[in-house]
Amino acid sequence: MLTRILSVGLLAGLLAGLLIAALQQVTTTPLILAAETFEKPAVASATPAPPHSHAAGTAHDHGEGWKPADGMPRFFFTAITTVATAVGVAFVLMAAMVFAGAPIDEHHALAWAIAGFVACGLAPAAGLAPELPGSAAGDLVGRQLWWVGTAIATAIGLWAFLRTDHHPVVRLGAIVLLLAPHLIGAPHPHEFESKVPAEIAARFTALSLVVQALLWALVGIGVGLLWPKFAPKPAS
Repeated sequence: MLTRILSVGLLAGLLAGLLIAALQQVTTTPLILAAETFEKPAVASATPAPPHSHAAGTAHDHGEGWKPADGMPRFFFTAITTVATAVGVAFVLMAAMVFAGAPIDEHHALAWAIAGFVACGLAPAAGLAPELPGSAAGDLVGRQLWWVGTAIATAIGLWAFLRTDHHPVVRLGAIVLLLAPHLIGAPHPHEFESKVPAEIAARFTALSLVVQALLWALVGIGVGLLWPKFAPKPAS
């Protein structure tokens, strides 16, 4: 079983990650490059900018530290990060399905992947949208804690709402879990300031969520298609 999970996770993550990395080159990466041109004048005299969220949900520091050069070096390192993220998503997806005793096929894996995107992408983005360099941000630790708490609460809430005996009390508790992080509220800066034009920031947020949704969907489809192919062969 472990060998099967490792094989399917690595292959599904590799294929999905490479496709998404290529997609990022024509969607989110040009917007990041455009945003960096607005950020550069402040970098020399200000403190390093806080990390911002990338399309696949990873954080990147655009301060004074090292970063790859534009062109192929940037694509190479972005692709590695995206593939690693996709592999991690595949392992989490399969672990959840195996733990729940759900059949792993194309349709079930895609459905679980959609739920995973809602929990880890869409719900946190309602409070902390993907951000470009130069955007104002609240306390980093507080943001990370809120993001993790929201993802866990949303996952448990979805599970309780969709996978239980539909008891009204259980469903009411699930709804409370789904709403609780947003009622508490994500940590935000006292003043919303950004050097990046609002149109670019809005496009980046929308495209980031679309790309992240596609990553989850491609991983789900890949896991569903590959899982039967790595089934143990019956003894002769």
